[in-house]
Amino acid sequence: MRQAVDIADIISLKNFANSEFCPRFISDESDFDNVGNKLDGKTVIIVSTSNRVNSRQSLAMRNLMIARSAKENGAAEVILVEPDLFYSAQDRGPRMDYGETDFDRNEKDLKKFDGQPFTSRLYAQLLKVSGVDKVVTVHNHSHSVSIEFNRIFENEYYNLIPYELYVDYVLRSDIVKFGRDGDGLALCAPDKGAREFVQEIYNRFGLQKAKFILLDKERTGERQVDITLHPESVSGFEEIKGHDIVLFDDMVRTGSTVVKSCELLKAVNPGKTVFALTHFHASDEGRASMASTAIDEILTLNTIPTILNRDVQGRLRKKMVVLKIEKWIAKALCNILELEYLNYGDSPYAVDMSSKNQRWVPNVSMYN
Repeated sequence: MRQAVDIADIISLKNFANSEFCPRFISDESDFDNVGNKLDGKTVIIVSTSNRVNSRQSLAMRNLMIARSAKENGAAEVILVEPDLFYSAQDRGPRMDYGETDFDRNEKDLKKFDGQPFTSRLYAQLLKVSGVDKVVTVHNHSHSVSIEFNRIFENEYYNLIPYELYVDYVLRSDIVKFGRDGDGLALCAPDKGAREFVQEIYNRFGLQKAKFILLDKERTGERQVDITLHPESVSGFEEIKGHDIVLFDDMVRTGSTVVKSCELLKAVNPGKTVFALTHFHASDEGRASMASTAIDEILTLNTIPTILNRDVQGRLRKKMVVLKIEKWIAKALCNILELEYLNYGDSPYAVDMSSKNQRWVPNVSMYN
């Protein structure tokens, strides 16, 4: 974004002895002529991502206080950039008017949220009242969250969908192999909820011979999922034999569903199975699950930056590729703020890949 001053010279993120957080935008101690107006006319962008030091609850409270501090010191606008938007899983409550879904809610769905708050609505309301004017996030799949944030922020909610990132990387790397017009390539949506996202990626590829598979999942328990071919799938299993398959999803936690999906796909003797996802939430259980040979490679984004830590990746580093998307987000911010974007090259991301990954080539840039 061409910011010339280091963040540490702009704001102090300090804690008092009693552990209370107190952000302070740094000013000239001898300047008594402009008290409370240091940020007059400025746009303040808060970049908020999960880390291993502070809990999401702590980070959320910090966001509120930083935004309020900015506005009380004259900022014209505050933008929150939160690639993995907090509390999005708590996207509805136990009543019909607590969350607008793209499906008909029944008693079973209402009961899932019985006794708990509609936290994503609360978070949006708190951000707004604290002074946040715009919210930027990445690949938030919740229809309810989109409705709430667009309503509360008066359509200044920007949900960036990473279609171009996946399309660019698949076409320009050797993660999968396919022939002319996509012959030998299959894209897979793990459930009906992901169909629209994967369909758009498929359309953007423009590969007429590529196949499209839609799976169906039925949750039979907290850790039990049955996977089948969806009756509305464009292609059948017999059509993807020998194909390299890329299964796309927005996030992963336990990994049980994606492993079962890939096991089902492996049964049709594909060339290679790749799991591409945006938010890597995987627990210890998830990382252990995804070490399964049913998944040949994992492609993800650094919306949760700890994924770049090799200890977090664990054994998965042998088959993991992370696309670092800071440039892509910066470009989106420039568009939102109507600023000229500084061109950082022809790639909207940077590639981070462990030397243990069999596709890694030392001292060679993937983009020359």
